[in-house]
Amino acid sequence: MRSHLLNGLTAEHYRRSVTEGVERVAAKLATTDRPFTGVTVDRLAPAIERIDLDRPLGDTAAVLDELEDVYLRDAVFFHHPRYLAHLNCPVVIPAVLGEAVLSAVNSSLDTWDQSAGGTLIERKLIDWTAARIGLGPSADGVFTSGGTQSNLQALLLAREEAKTDDLAELRVLTSEVSHFSVTKSARLLGLAPDAVVSLPVDHDKRLQTVALARELERCARDGLTVMAVVATAGTTDFGSIDPLPEIAELCDRFGVWLHVDAAYGCGLLVSRRHRGRIDGIERADSVTVDYHKSFFQPVSSSAVLVRDAHTLRHATYHAEYLNPRRMTEERIPNQVDKSLQTTRRFDALKLWMTLRTMGADGIGALFDEVCDLAAAGWELLAADPRFDVVVRPSLSTLVFRCVPAEIADPAEIDRANLYARGALFASGAAVVAGTKVDGRHYLKFTLLNPETTPADIAAVLDLIAGHAEQYLGESLDRAS
Repeated sequence: MRSHLLNGLTAEHYRRSVTEGVERVAAKLATTDRPFTGVTVDRLAPAIERIDLDRPLGDTAAVLDELEDVYLRDAVFFHHPRYLAHLNCPVVIPAVLGEAVLSAVNSSLDTWDQSAGGTLIERKLIDWTAARIGLGPSADGVFTSGGTQSNLQALLLAREEAKTDDLAELRVLTSEVSHFSVTKSARLLGLAPDAVVSLPVDHDKRLQTVALARELERCARDGLTVMAVVATAGTTDFGSIDPLPEIAELCDRFGVWLHVDAAYGCGLLVSRRHRGRIDGIERADSVTVDYHKSFFQPVSSSAVLVRDAHTLRHATYHAEYLNPRRMTEERIPNQVDKSLQTTRRFDALKLWMTLRTMGADGIGALFDEVCDLAAAGWELLAADPRFDVVVRPSLSTLVFRCVPAEIADPAEIDRANLYARGALFASGAAVVAGTKVDGRHYLKFTLLNPETTPADIAAVLDLIAGHAEQYLGESLDRAS
């Protein structure tokens, strides 16, 4: 069994095995003509159930053959131009190369004596990101597993900075379309069930600053402590960007921590044409960024940034076997001092490889392309009487629904759109997402692939309309 351990004696075995795996994935990428096969749970589950994990195949080639049947053949491929569903981006090759390197070396980014150069590379990328945001010379941060963890850590710091022992009096103010992780984090942090106050949004799905000011005043009047305002730079459903300068003004006036969830909108940090859309982000106390959403990085690659590095002390614990206090005195850089995690992958390497190969402008140009694509898609939807589109995109998301002219019942329109989404997924021809707006079912394009074209969008819209019409025709047949 030692022949499977990666070391100097097995380097050639490693090279052959990885090459074979890469060749199979490359062949799959080159020949995949749709984002999904349409396989169902009932069809795929028995194949996996039949596998006896206590009877190994013993050979990686045989395992790859099996993997074709239980995973690769039916995987959902985000690189395909008609994958238009969730916040999943196609990935750039330098980042995939970085993934291969970090997996093989297997550094753990908790302490210096496990990572050395990896620690310094991560710190350099944190400094670079903080500078792009404009947080100032005292900023710091750490890589995380994703936006949910980043938001949790930011709110942990905000809770501790609120300096109160009465968790029942703490409040978090955010928009009604902010990410669910805000409420989830509040529960994990022991706040009251009603601690998160969801505020109304305007026609463009942006937090209403009048409502925010009113709630800040009410909390002050009622003796409640607003521990944080969470603004969103790129909501999951609409890609909407809250009015950051106005929100920052209110937070300054009331002395409240401002967290900006820019998990999606962080791509604008490297945009040469649309950076102004997130002006005001530099005034935040903490910021979430997800490189694996809009920097075209493989999952996972995220970070939480803070204006004041000293606030990260709230996540610091010292263990004699790992990061004793004397290491701080000796100025040994241990990233575990800043992180909620202990063992942690060297995910920063993927972004490092990308920036050193493509540069920030190269990433930004790709993100600008998908923003432009969304604008073109909005024009298509706005001009098409078969569809109702909710808001003009701020980033690269379009929320809409099919509205057949012959149907007036909103519930029947809901069912037609749900059917169309399901039928499209089952066909494998395209993958789109869904959400609710004012209680009604809508469909959603999240456009993160620069290879997608307006023609792809038009073709998928035709497929959606066709499935909706098929449902309505069958519904009329059943009713007659």
